[in-house]
Amino acid sequence: MWLFSKKSPSGFSSSSTAEQVTQGIDGSGLTAIVTGASSGIGTETTRVLASCGVHVVMAVRNLVSGRNVKETIIKEIPTAKVDAMELDLSSMASVRKFASDFNSSGLPLNILINNAGVMATPFMLSKDNIELQFATNHLGHFLLTNLLLDTMKKTAHQSNREGRIVNVSSEAHRYSYHEGIRFDKINDRSGYSSFRAYGQSKLANVLHANELTRRLKQEDGVNITANSLHPGAIVTNLFRHMNIINGMVNVLGKLVLKNVQQGAATTCYVAMHPQVKGISGEYFSDSNLAKASAHGRDVELGKKLWDFSMKLVS
Repeated sequence: MWLFSKKSPSGFSSSSTAEQVTQGIDGSGLTAIVTGASSGIGTETTRVLASCGVHVVMAVRNLVSGRNVKETIIKEIPTAKVDAMELDLSSMASVRKFASDFNSSGLPLNILINNAGVMATPFMLSKDNIELQFATNHLGHFLLTNLLLDTMKKTAHQSNREGRIVNVSSEAHRYSYHEGIRFDKINDRSGYSSFRAYGQSKLANVLHANELTRRLKQEDGVNITANSLHPGAIVTNLFRHMNIINGMVNVLGKLVLKNVQQGAATTCYVAMHPQVKGISGEYFSDSNLAKASAHGRDVELGKKLWDFSMKLVS
């Protein structure tokens, strides 16, 4: 149970569930990709979107887990359209293969939910030799979004329906390194802080959505929005690398943290709700507009991150 819920401008609060924020919304004819869909809020997001009639493609690192989730959802919702495709966001080769396979499938793409993530890991490098949290949480999603953007533009144009890109960030974006993004020290092991590196990657999620918005607005007739959000403090396996906190979560979680149904609410709200139509480059929390940190609103930092990310994925 969430202890501090209150009604807000949208009519929803921290205690609202994903089912409540999508109640009555018809997603028939829409196709969504949800990364990290085989556990936690990714699974609940998939289930709720599928219950609204959305065709959901689960982008998962473990196909066996993904297929098990798919079977569970279809057992509950026989009419659900759910597929699972392999995606390892820490590998650019895997991201490129996933995007290529999806783009050649002929499927439309209305909604892209960049949800997957790792949190506060010990210092590790990705398969492309980039600090793991930055590589997985930001860079993999940055590349994926770029590779799928043409398909999203085509879908939005042909369907005359708004495309939505949703970056699942975190309030942890406020607790990055003091300079925000350590462009010259991404792989610096000596100055590595597992939590600040997580904050850095989540700040990158916010800046990515903002800069993408700025670029899309420069193109004529592109009906695609990009936003970021804080899902809330949730009982999920994200805490597995933080032993003390993990223990506290297990003991106190039901009292002060959101459950998964509440945790997926803001994602589903931003992805589906009519109230969000036309809104882009914003940060959401508890299914309401919120305000990102000063770094998160820094346009020049967003531009610099974009150029830096493009160099890394090229």
